[in-house]
Amino acid sequence: MINNFPEDGQDGSGARLVAETIPGDNAVPLSVGELSLKLKRFVEGEFGHVRLRGEISGYKRAVSGHVYLALKDDSAVIDAVIWKGAANALAFTPQDGIEVIATGKLTTYPGRSKYQIVIDRMELAGEGALMALFEKLKAKLAGEGLFDPARKQTLPFLPRTIGVVTSPTGAVIRDILHRLADRFPSHVIVWPVAVQGEAAAGQIAAAVRGFDAIAPGGPVPRPDLVIVARGGGSIEDLWAFNEEVVVRAIAGCSISLISAVGHETDTSLSDFAADLRAPTPTAAAEIAVPVRADLIAAVAGYALRAERCARRYQERGRERLAALARLLPRRDALLGPQRQKADELGARLDRALEARVTRGRGQLDRAGAVLRPAMLARQLAAAQDRLDRTGKLIDALNPKGLLKRGYVLVEARSGGVVTSAAEARAAGALTLNFGDGSVAARVERAPPRSYEKPASEQPSLL
Repeated sequence: MINNFPEDGQDGSGARLVAETIPGDNAVPLSVGELSLKLKRFVEGEFGHVRLRGEISGYKRAVSGHVYLALKDDSAVIDAVIWKGAANALAFTPQDGIEVIATGKLTTYPGRSKYQIVIDRMELAGEGALMALFEKLKAKLAGEGLFDPARKQTLPFLPRTIGVVTSPTGAVIRDILHRLADRFPSHVIVWPVAVQGEAAAGQIAAAVRGFDAIAPGGPVPRPDLVIVARGGGSIEDLWAFNEEVVVRAIAGCSISLISAVGHETDTSLSDFAADLRAPTPTAAAEIAVPVRADLIAAVAGYALRAERCARRYQERGRERLAALARLLPRRDALLGPQRQKADELGARLDRALEARVTRGRGQLDRAGAVLRPAMLARQLAAAQDRLDRTGKLIDALNPKGLLKRGYVLVEARSGGVVTSAAEARAAGALTLNFGDGSVAARVERAPPRSYEKPASEQPSLL
């Protein structure tokens, strides 16, 4: 067989179709995995833990809880990963554009042939970076309307129950309680929280939501006002009150809320979300309640003013009455004509009574002349005669008188006077009433006949 291909080096290319071992070549071929493993060992052994300063880019938190991002500066970019446990321990929420200092272990990721840093700890790169994060979060939340003045509620004038979210052991709670006792003693419920550190933000947010979740009328009184308070400190110390979870809890609270974080010069995002910002915790207590002594003095002043107004109104009324009384006519002038008229009417009445008595006497005299004894005797005799005639007529018309003369009053046994033969036949049983008593009779037959009947045909007596 003739090989028509040129030998190695004859055409200057050195290319071969099939890899062959060249005498004197000690470079043993490596697999990709072997090379990646060597690189990984070299990088991790050479660098170990490093601290990098850079700006966060491409921040993303996976469903698993792990965080993926990149750190960059003006000339280079390196990928980074923060495992879930370390991500939960961060003191702030990373955001793109924030400069940080990350501490971790440099390693490689063979699956994509790249190197990266596994971050164990990450802090903001100085106070400037912290303020940049502050402004970035502030702009984000303001854009959502969480700081809108229209959302803010009016504080109650005199809250009966005040909820305080703060540390139970610091000077803040003592100052608040002391100030409330001096101004207007109120019922205070303290929700103890950590105000600094990794767990602070979650506890503060949970406390605000907890107060808001208390139902009215339950065993624990629902606060009329909530105060979120902390003493002064650096921006790092106060950072828990800038966390998004705290700001959202404060903005969503349906109870009026005062933010009293730090001193007068300290500003937190909680101040913007609250219904009112107090420069200090003590000032928050002063804002929360009025001074009881001032209220008592004010009420007393109102009472005195009311009394003075009433007295002044009475005095002015008396003055107006006196002025009006001077305009009225005098009593004698007002009643003089009426008195004169009454006298005239009295005199006319006397004359009228005398005339009436005189007429009455004349009428009595005329009546007495008519009522003479002889005339009364004649009238009495005529009345007696009329009475006698009426009595005789009554005796003549009396049925009992007729019965004594032989007549009989026939009644049906069932009741009612019988006046005809037909009624007697229909009744059957009769009662015959005589002048000296009554007897029972029964109709046996009743054929038509003349008035005079034989004795044998008379009705039989029972």
